[in-house]
Amino acid sequence: MSDRIAVISIIVEDREQSSKINGILSEFGDFVIGRMGIPYKQKSVFIISVAVDAPTEVINTITGKIGQLSGVSAKTLMSKL
Repeated sequence: MSDRIAVISIIVEDREQSSKINGILSEFGDFVIGRMGIPYKQKSVFIISVAVDAPTEVINTITGKIGQLSGVSAKTLMSKL
């Protein structure tokens, strides 16, 4: 299976989940190209974008693990390449 480039978008409403999110991203750190986090204090949410280069199965696993956390939403946009 070939690798794909993707962006995983994460909205964190429960800051207590931050360590779990970081743990998941560290677990798959070999696939992470880069990440950006933006605290949006006015709405008390945190926005994280993670760029990855990985097999589709791995991308889906990362997104699924993060999205299952309480107070966290995650969606993925994959390249066609």
